[in-house]
Amino acid sequence: MPLASFPRPAHRLHVAADAADPRERGRRRGALLTGGLHDALDVYDRLFALAEIPETTVRDDAHRALDAVDAFRPALRAQIEGLADGAGADLWRVAALNARTEILARSRAVPPGECSTVVRRVPAPGGGTTHLGIQTWDWHVELGSSWHTVDAAGGAHRYVGLTEHGILAKIGVNSAGLALHFNILGHRDDRVGGIPVHVLAALVLEEAADADEAVDLIRSAPLTSSGSFLLFDERRAVLLDLSPDGVFEAPAVDDATRLRTNHFLTPAPARHEKTWLYQPDSGERYDFLRDRLARTPAADHDALLRLLVTGPGEPPVTCVPDPEAPLGRRWASLATVLLDPAARTARVLDGTPAEHADRPWYELRA
Repeated sequence: MPLASFPRPAHRLHVAADAADPRERGRRRGALLTGGLHDALDVYDRLFALAEIPETTVRDDAHRALDAVDAFRPALRAQIEGLADGAGADLWRVAALNARTEILARSRAVPPGECSTVVRRVPAPGGGTTHLGIQTWDWHVELGSSWHTVDAAGGAHRYVGLTEHGILAKIGVNSAGLALHFNILGHRDDRVGGIPVHVLAALVLEEAADADEAVDLIRSAPLTSSGSFLLFDERRAVLLDLSPDGVFEAPAVDDATRLRTNHFLTPAPARHEKTWLYQPDSGERYDFLRDRLARTPAADHDALLRLLVTGPGEPPVTCVPDPEAPLGRRWASLATVLLDPAARTARVLDGTPAEHADRPWYELRA
């Protein structure tokens, strides 16, 4: 499939909502998502069906996820309720989007997509050092039109970044100067029952002022599923394995570099990893990027972007879908995201790293 044939809208949707009341903030977001959200729901209905998860199970899981959110942060449940109301969608269906990682963990029929992330400590323009980050967001190509850039204000901190239609948050940076990159991992005990990882991302971006606060907040949350949060501000970067076994700080490649693909980097959760989901691909991408970094250390966003450009015969850091593959197995780098916590900016490329000169970039400031 040629890169240009990804399903992309002519103009990428931007959703901005500013309201102190969380339900109203969600309602304003939902009102801007109406048509696109229903398209996303239709695709997820097909993915859940392909995963052999009955609609009654999806509905029950969605309500259980909502109850877990309500018990920990009622304001986040209110945002999801408002979003469903604003978009004219059933609450359980929007809740299922926010818990889609946990619900899809029930199945082996629909393996998840892949993402690659690098954060580097680099010289700061005014002296000293800061951190810059980059990642691909790789997901089902059928959802190539079902994401938007977001600017959410009204909580403790404003945040900007990228998320899917109907999902509170994913990748972004907040007005306090905290940035978050997000990758999915797979643990054999992943299940619904705790805070969904996408809702946890929204919580971190709304409430945490720096990486230290973010780690404390994550450790306080009830988790029953897996993911990787790479959290960084100007001063500190920390890479976390999130899992039903607990939250573990993962090792850095070197003193200046954090690197993540889609496998656990700490021993406790790695013992229970769903290795069939990502291996050997995740390990190959990790080793490839680690070797590239060793040969050509990246000191700015342009250099980081070049790290993620791959072609035939190389591990698919730049992920291009197989046009012959069926639904559930056509993954693409739907977007590339650059985060700069010192500048409070997220730059979002509507496409793969290889398309950086030909596709539109969106710059957002928190």
